[in-house]
Amino acid sequence: MSEELRDEVEAINSIYGDGCLVPTNDTNVYILKPPGESSSLRIEFPPTYPAVPPVVLGTNSTGEHGKRGDAARELSLFCQALSTVYEPGAVCLFDAIEELSRLLESSAPLEPQDEDTTPEKAADVSPTSKATVDANGLDIPEPPWVISDPFVELKSTFVARCAPVSSTEQAEAYVQHLLSTDKKVRTATHNITAWRIKGPNNTTFQDCNDDGETAAGGRLLHLMQLMDLWNVMVIVTRWYGGHKLGPRRFALINQTARDAFLKAGLVSENQNKRKGSGKS
Repeated sequence: MSEELRDEVEAINSIYGDGCLVPTNDTNVYILKPPGESSSLRIEFPPTYPAVPPVVLGTNSTGEHGKRGDAARELSLFCQALSTVYEPGAVCLFDAIEELSRLLESSAPLEPQDEDTTPEKAADVSPTSKATVDANGLDIPEPPWVISDPFVELKSTFVARCAPVSSTEQAEAYVQHLLSTDKKVRTATHNITAWRIKGPNNTTFQDCNDDGETAAGGRLLHLMQLMDLWNVMVIVTRWYGGHKLGPRRFALINQTARDAFLKAGLVSENQNKRKGSGKS
């Protein structure tokens, strides 16, 4: 297995949960279970991947709750997604999974909905620049951060903080408070943020910020969606150690965030089961 593939397998399972991408007894063949879909796919990664694209061998399982025709449709759309996102020399599975989700959503028939269909809203206040945060202007108590263990790899260090929040204004204030009161965090390479909040009248607010670590905020938010976490925010701080980590960095970011959620009692040891605390 190439280093790129090993890092990608670890990153995919960290983002979407263990069991999303698992090896088979056949050399270079993996089973991919796209999150939220009924079927699973057999994918072969040639020894020279990512210089050449992965090969979709077919459907592995149609799933217990899949409808007739779903597996063939998902297989066809995944092949389309893969051909769209693949670029020689670059790992592509995360982008292919995300593109598959987009294609499935755009091709799904419209169905009547009984529940409130108020669209999710994202906070429209831009994160405050590290260089302009003023501690004297903040009038909030110390946020109740729960802090992860530090994760270190190739001299890069990752630390996550999570806290309960009830509004986007509170989440933004917590970010500002941290940056203004902790010089070490303020001068870190990246402070990646994400939050999900349920407001009044069935409104929901979700937002994230990469802080220069391209696509990291969206993947962190997606982790929270998979865990069904609400009314909580997380900040993952990275101090760059001088060595590029490739896709491995996304696994470390999510692993660090998950550790903070676990220490806060928001998830069980089985990683994706929510506890009753904090659930609205």
